Amino acid sequence: MNFIFTILVLLAVVIAIVLSWLVIVPQGFAYVIESLGRYKATWGPGPHIKIPVLERVAKKVNVKEQVGDFAAIEAITKDNVMIQVDSVVFYKVRSEDPNPRKYAYGVTNPEEAIEMLAATTLRNVVGEMTLDEALTSRERINESMRQVLDDATDDWGVLVRRVEIKSLKPNNDVRIAMEKQVTAERNKRAEILEAEGHKQSDILKAEGHKQALILDAEADKQKKILEAEAERQALIDRAMGQAEAIERVHKAQAIGLRYLKEAGADETVIKLKSLEALEKVADGNATKLIIPSELTGAASIATAVTESAGVAMRNAKTKEKPAKEKEFKIDEEPEEIRKREEEIKQW
Repeated sequence: MNFIFTILVLLAVVIAIVLSWLVIVPQGFAYVIESLGRYKATWGPGPHIKIPVLERVAKKVNVKEQVGDFAAIEAITKDNVMIQVDSVVFYKVRSEDPNPRKYAYGVTNPEEAIEMLAATTLRNVVGEMTLDEALTSRERINESMRQVLDDATDDWGVLVRRVEIKSLKPNNDVRIAMEKQVTAERNKRAEILEAEGHKQSDILKAEGHKQALILDAEADKQKKILEAEAERQALIDRAMGQAEAIERVHKAQAIGLRYLKEAGADETVIKLKSLEALEKVADGNATKLIIPSELTGAASIATAVTESAGVAMRNAKTKEKPAKEKEFKIDEEPEEIRKREEEIKQW
């Protein structure tokens, strides 16, 4: 029984010694190993054998991305306004050698060093901006801080991935003044928009009135054009009608003259036609009688004068008007009779 117990104890001791020699590094970590107080190696994830007494794990470095949610700090802007800034830094230790060794030996307290560096960098960045710029330029602040922190922590084996500003808060007095400014700005914009609306409305009304006047003028112009066109067309039609009537009269006269010529009219017939025309001329209100010069015979002249005078007196008695003295010009003849005689002579 004692023998078995002794074997079990020895076996447990051997297992304990073996386990003390065996070191298993989990995923996402890197172990910095020292031998007799000096750096020896960096172990990645997996099992490793450690020499007891001579070797030890000096630093267990977390190579996963970490979030540094640091306390809010106070910073002064370029225009001397105190603001409270709260930021978050996302960083990680590079897993490639020798970065874990830099992280273990480069700085005493890496997390605190990164927090202090972030605070000083943030104050410097905010101090170069005015309040309005700081409130509206978060992306610019984030990028500036990331570049500065990444360059500064390179000797520590740290990679700064992102920097985010959670809040920027001015003090109460500045915040109240900003609220008043925002209210005044909104009122100003509302008044400007209202004025712009009235202006646009007046412009549209004026444009509508102008367009209406233009359309009225165009309609009046078109109306006058149509009226002038109708009047022109009426004059053309009237002139064409008169021309056609004159043409028909001349054609009728030509036909009559042709019939006279075909009938063999002599000088006596022509004179008889002249007397008929003279009778028609005397049958009216004319105060003068013009007798053709062809009527040279005294008897013909006396007969024509007597008949013409008698017709004129009868017309005067019928209309109950005082008789007017008639003048006779032997050497003159009416234009109409002259034209007829010329046409007869041409035939």
